[in-house]
Parts: sequence; structure tokens; C-alpha cells
Amino acid sequence: MRHRLKDVAERAGVSVKTVSNVVNGYVHVRPDTRARVEEAIAELNYRPNLSARNLRKGRTGVIALAVPELDIPYFAELARHVVTAAAELGWTVLIDQTGGGREQERVVASGITDHLIDGLIFSPLALAAEDLTGLDGTPMVLLGERVDHGPADHVVIDNVAAAREMTAHLIGLGRRRIAAIGSQRTPEGVSARLRLAGYTAALADAGIDYDERLVAPAPAWHRADGAAAMRGLLASGVRPDAVFCFNDTLALGALRALHEAGLRVPEDVAVAGFDDIEDGRFSIPTLSTIAPDKERIARLAVELLANRLDSDPTAPPRELPAPYHLTPRESTLGP
Repeated sequence: MRHRLKDVAERAGVSVKTVSNVVNGYVHVRPDTRARVEEAIAELNYRPNLSARNLRKGRTGVIALAVPELDIPYFAELARHVVTAAAELGWTVLIDQTGGGREQERVVASGITDHLIDGLIFSPLALAAEDLTGLDGTPMVLLGERVDHGPADHVVIDNVAAAREMTAHLIGLGRRRIAAIGSQRTPEGVSARLRLAGYTAALADAGIDYDERLVAPAPAWHRADGAAAMRGLLASGVRPDAVFCFNDTLALGALRALHEAGLRVPEDVAVAGFDDIEDGRFSIPTLSTIAPDKERIARLAVELLANRLDSDPTAPPRELPAPYHLTPRESTLGP
């Protein structure tokens, strides 16, 4: 049997309005009254009717998350954290994948916001700040690096500092010929450029000359691209003693190519990635990586969206940094 506000009110000996005030978090309720209502809620196992609450607020109770690729484990893991954080607020999450294409991102940014959702968490690759200005006013939180200081709240990690730290880790292990896999020159490749900048800065810090022959492009950041890039480096005659891959799926592909070539990791070539996906914790060897706090990124994004909806819809956009940490494992340290 599903209990109603009226049942809670009768059990606590208060009005329905008082129960509603407690459920909705209003502060102007006497402590003893609040305690009786909360006790009645617990005894009856009362659960608010979120659909009715959303209707009263003119809301759908639905938000959207749009990411470039669900095949990339980082985005799949991030989506799980967003769903968990949103559920705590009674929200349902619609998940869409854009493929990083401009037209599909434009559809997501403008088309699905027409009264279907209350807000959007969006990781664009192709759209710029000007593309996201002047939309219909649906609250939006941006993820990633494509748009910064833009028209919406933004959660981001410091890619330059993280890549610099990982490269310095490899240098600290005595590696001097460190390759980088994942460079991109397209407008969508902002993350790649930032991570390349961190890699380059760490080399300069250590007095190591930058060698463009050690930088391998990857049109996409999939396992196959990492394997192809690693094979290309080995076939070119350039012999790195370490490789920093700009995400973990590239690194997993590189591990495969090194295994096929009969090279030992990390004895012959140390391998590092970025993203701390679950697969890297079970690869052989386990993968050293930069671990963005995906749960924190998701919670910050959901909190920013909730703030826009409930507290301060007209405030200037905020940019919040999310933490990360370097996680060394067997692929750089050995067993």
C-alpha cells in the first residue's frame, strides 16, 4: 500500500501542509514538529510522488546527457555516475551519443530541449561557444574542453597539468625516449592538443628535446588506433622506451602491438594511459593512468544543473575544476 501525505499528517498529528513543508525542506518548521513528521514518514515508509512534484513545478523530472561515444569506456562509466547522482534528486536521465559530429550536436543542443527535458549535461566536440549562445534557455552544463569560458556552467579537469604529471612520472623512471600516441589536428581535437602541451612541457622541464618522430597521431581514440599507432612507431625505426597514450583505450591497443612485437612492458617499453577505465585494472600488465574523478565530475555537473533549476537561474556561468590523480601500476612500475 502506497501511503499519501494525508496518512503521514494523521500519524504525526499535523496538517498536510506541514508534512509538505518538511518533505520539501522548508526551514520554518519547529524542530519537535519536524521530528514527529520524520518519524511518521519512517514508520509508514512514505515516498514522495516525484511526478506530481515535478508537474507542480512545471518540470518533466527528466534531464539529458549527451556524449560523443558510448563505445569509449570513459563516457560509459561517466554516464553511470550521472545516472546515480541524478537519481538522488528524483531525476531520470536520457542518454544520447552524438558521434562528435556538428549536425548531431546541434540537434542535441537545440532540438531535444523543447519542453522534453529540464536540463542538459553535454560534452561537445564540434560545437564552439558561439553555437551554444542564444538557445532556448534550457539549463546546460558542459563537460570536456571544446568550449571553455562559454555560455554555460562547465566542469573540467586540467588536462595540461595531468599530462605533464604523467610524462614526468615516466621521466622519473629513467625513460628518455618517450613517445606520445593520440595527437589530433582537427578542431575537435582540443583534448589531444592540451595533453600534447602537457607532454611537451614535461620534456622541457627535464631538458629533453622534443622529437616529432615520437608523436603519433590517432584519428580516433579506440584500441585499433592505439595498436596501429604503436606499430607505426616501431616500423619507423624510432625505438621509444616509454609511450604516453592520450587515453586508456589507445594504451590497451599499444599494449597489444608491443606484445605482438615481442617487447616486454615495462622492461623494454613502459606504457601509460589516461582515464582510468576499468579494463586497465585487469589488463596484463595493469595500466598506469591518469584517473579523473568521474564520480565527482558527474556530481558537480548534476549539482550545477540543480542550482540552475532551483536556486540561481540567472547567475553568470561557473567553471568548476574536478580532481584527478596519477595512478601508477604494472605497465610503468613492473609487477
